[in-house]
Amino acid sequence: MNLCSKCYRDQLKTDEQSVLAKAAFEKSANPKKDLTAQAESVGSSDSTVAYETTASPSSASSDSATSSSNGKSGSVAKNRCFSCNKKLGLTAIKCKCGPVFCSAHRYPEKHSCEFNNKGVGRESLAKLNPQVKADKMIDRF
Repeated sequence: MNLCSKCYRDQLKTDEQSVLAKAAFEKSANPKKDLTAQAESVGSSDSTVAYETTASPSSASSDSATSSSNGKSGSVAKNRCFSCNKKLGLTAIKCKCGPVFCSAHRYPEKHSCEFNNKGVGRESLAKLNPQVKADKMIDRF
C-alpha cells in the first residue's frame, strides 16, 4: 500500500466512514419485530461500541497529530521550566510531581510541589523496619 502519511490518513478516514455507513444501513434495514431481535441488536450494539472504542484512539492520535503540526501542542515541552518557561539544557531537573524545572525552581517550596517527600520516606522506612512489640506476659521466664 505504498502511501504517504497524508494519503494513509485519508484512506483510514474513508474506510472508517464506509464501515460506519454500512453499520447504519444495516441497522435501519433490519426493523426490530420481537424480543429476540432486540436481544440480537444489543449484541450488535456491543460490537459497534467495541469498534467505536478501537476507532477512538486512532482519531485521537490523528487529532493530536494535527494539533502538533499546527504549532502549539497541549503538552508541556520537556526542555522548558514549568514555572518560568526558561529553556533548559542538561541542567533540567525532573521533580517527582511530574514536570521539569530549572535550578532556581527545583526545590519543592519554589514551585509549590504537592508531592509529599516526607510521607513517602516514612512509609518506605516503616515497611523496611517493622516495630518489634514486647511480650505482654510479665511472669514469663
